[in-house]
Amino acid sequence: MADLEKGTTTTTTSGVDHRPYADNGSAAYRNSPTTPVRTNIANPGTLGLFSFASTTLILSLYNTSARGVNTPNVVVGMALFCGGLVQLLAGMWEFAKGNTFGATAFSSYGAFWLSYATILIPGSGISDAFTDVPSQEPNAIGIFLMTWMTVTFLLFIASLRKNIGFIALFFFLTFTFMCLGAGNFVVASAPNASAGLIKAGGALGIITALIAYYVGLSELLASERAAVVGLPIGVFKHD
Repeated sequence: MADLEKGTTTTTTSGVDHRPYADNGSAAYRNSPTTPVRTNIANPGTLGLFSFASTTLILSLYNTSARGVNTPNVVVGMALFCGGLVQLLAGMWEFAKGNTFGATAFSSYGAFWLSYATILIPGSGISDAFTDVPSQEPNAIGIFLMTWMTVTFLLFIASLRKNIGFIALFFFLTFTFMCLGAGNFVVASAPNASAGLIKAGGALGIITALIAYYVGLSELLASERAAVVGLPIGVFKHD
């Protein structure tokens, strides 16, 4: 495996530095806890994590009926621009940094939020398509959410040798999608159970968002020359 893929650097016995970019001590050149390659591109991880966390937190609070709110449509703007567009852009920059995991995760969840927002936009016609068969809509949304549970579980597997922060994030996010998907499946047959599952999914989503904030802040502090504090996320050391 190439040094670039392993996230290591190479120096010859003569002392000549063969790294893709020399480290001049500036914040832009320093590695983050989750990005394997040194480049002169600023770390997009914090931007992606904060965007994901903020949008997830808002929707999860709605799912738990915080302040009596049960209609989630206010999240559409956040899902389109913060959770969607900004996170997608973060994913594109992770490609430029050589971070396949980050690029896949941020781009995927950016697409998730864009697609979820589209479902909630009345002008999209998606909900109108179920006017004659309204019972099919929660089942369709359930399938949508369970598919993202599968994607999240695959990312959870990939995170097992990354760091404890990512493991916790994808673990709780997997169960968030599972509860929300199951809650939509039983809307008609067991409405009380459905409400309980969706609230449970909301609670798990809040935990997920807080973990994402923590990991994002850890990345942000790691990029600073003189950070006020460092936040450990349990990065695994590899040979």
